Amino acid sequence: MTKADAGTTWRTYAGSGLPPILETALACFMEHGYHGTTIRTVASRAGLSVPGLYYHYPSKQALLVAVVSYAMDDLRQRSEAALEEAGSDVQRRLDLLVECLVLFHAYRRDLAFIAYSEIRSLVGDARATYIGARDRQQRLMDGVLADGVARKVFTTPYPREVSRAIVTMCTGVAQWYRAEGALTPHELAERYRAMTRMTVGAP
Repeated sequence: MTKADAGTTWRTYAGSGLPPILETALACFMEHGYHGTTIRTVASRAGLSVPGLYYHYPSKQALLVAVVSYAMDDLRQRSEAALEEAGSDVQRRLDLLVECLVLFHAYRRDLAFIAYSEIRSLVGDARATYIGARDRQQRLMDGVLADGVARKVFTTPYPREVSRAIVTMCTGVAQWYRAEGALTPHELAERYRAMTRMTVGAP
C-alpha cells in the first residue's frame, strides 16, 4: 500500500499485498519455519530456478527481511492513516488505532505472525531496523495514552504499562484468530475498542 492509498483504504484488505515470490516465501515460513525452509523449496514453489530466485533475493535472510519490512511498513502506514482520520479527538484516536491493529493482525495474520515470531532469525542491521520499527509503532499508542491522560479523558494511573498491554492484546490476535471463527475482524475490532476504553478508564 502506498501512503496515498492508506488515507482512504486502511480498513481494506485484498490478498496478502506481497509480491508473488515473497508470498511464496511467507507460505513456506508458515509451514516449515524460517530455519526449516530452504531456498530450493521457495524457488520450486515460486516456479523459479535457484539462480532465478537469487536474481531477485540474494539469500534466505533477504527474503525474511523483505517480508518483515513489508509487514512493518504496511502496519505503520495504516496506523498513521487511522490517526489522521481520527483528528484531534483523543478517544477516537484510541478507537481507530485499536481498530487498525486488530484488523491488521486478523487480515494479515500470517504476515504479522512471521514478523513477530521470526525476529529471532533476523541478524545484524536487519534486526536493529526491525526493533526500531516496532518501537516507533509502539510510540504511536504511547502518545495517544499520554495525551488522553494529560487531557483527563483517560483516568488510568499507568498509561505506559496500559499502552503496552493494549498493543500486546491487539498483536496477539495474529496467534489465534481464524477467519472461520465466530467473529469477523470488524466485529472483533469493535469488542477490542470497548475493552480498551474500559482499560484506559475512558467514559
